[in-house]
Amino acid sequence: MFFTHFFIYKTWTFAAPGNEATALWLKLTVGVLSVSFLGTSLLAFRYTNPILRALYRIAAVWLGIVSFLFFAAGASWVVFGVARLASANVNFHDIVKVAYAVAVLSGVAGVLNAGWTRIRRITVRLENLPETWRGRTAALVSDLHLGHVRNGSFLRRIVAKVMRESPDAVFLAGDLYDGTAIDAAKAAEPLRDLRAPQGTYFVAGNHEQFGDDSRYLQAVSNAGVRVLHNEKVEADQLQIVGVPYNQASRDEHFRKVLRQIGVDRNRASILLTHAPDRPHIAEKEGISLQVSGHTHVGQFYPWTWMARRIYRQFVYGLSRIGKMLVYTSSGAGTWGPPLRLGSSPEIVFLQFE
Repeated sequence: MFFTHFFIYKTWTFAAPGNEATALWLKLTVGVLSVSFLGTSLLAFRYTNPILRALYRIAAVWLGIVSFLFFAAGASWVVFGVARLASANVNFHDIVKVAYAVAVLSGVAGVLNAGWTRIRRITVRLENLPETWRGRTAALVSDLHLGHVRNGSFLRRIVAKVMRESPDAVFLAGDLYDGTAIDAAKAAEPLRDLRAPQGTYFVAGNHEQFGDDSRYLQAVSNAGVRVLHNEKVEADQLQIVGVPYNQASRDEHFRKVLRQIGVDRNRASILLTHAPDRPHIAEKEGISLQVSGHTHVGQFYPWTWMARRIYRQFVYGLSRIGKMLVYTSSGAGTWGPPLRLGSSPEIVFLQFE
């Protein structure tokens, strides 16, 4: 982070005259900003109070803008180099000012976009689907990341959006919490209003499992949501299976867990697991539909490209592997920088046919 800020700073000051007082002020500001996210993050994992939450939010937004500024600085040098090779007379600092302005505006656009939760409606056709489930809908919500940026009030708004659609079932696909210090029980209170005839289900994500996940799972359970841990439930003849993140992180262990659960291959089933890391394992074990989150689709450029290279067809949306369908949600919240550019926060409604 220090060298990233140093590169941005040196690009800005190259061939840009300024007085000593301004230079000192700029150096101090950049120096503080370079350690702001690391410093506030270390505190956020242990403490929570209004001042720390405000500082963490500022540092998180800045982290996203820094990402844009870094690539803007790199692009400025490329443009300058090409112009020099072409013997064009250009003002380097003017190039930097335009590039940095675009970067900052991109950051602002990303913050606004991250606060606009979309509703996605997807039609899912499953073999051997019980007749009772034809025409029914299930809500899929993942990656809210409640913590120092978003808290119970954000969850309350998401719950209200879900309940306006009156889904028959609700799937919470992990990372409800960010992993930072938080009153887990208080943050989960809005889940009490999340009710569906065929049940509301939750599996833990990686952020719940940074350490002991018991307080998070207890808070979710106390709010009336069924926590699934390597188990199967029957919802009006539909098999709903839940495997938490740390139980699905290795091929052989994941395969063993699914076999112990005992999915009936002759009936439709839905697997709720946080990450779309090993869909080939779930498909081999007879799952009909896997629903996940985790990827965030990279949240914003250029990390969206990296996420697509890692997860390929499973990075986002509805896809198929063999006989199994996979839906990967981009998530409703954000991790780290509360920015989205090239991805959108969403609540998904799956209609079964």
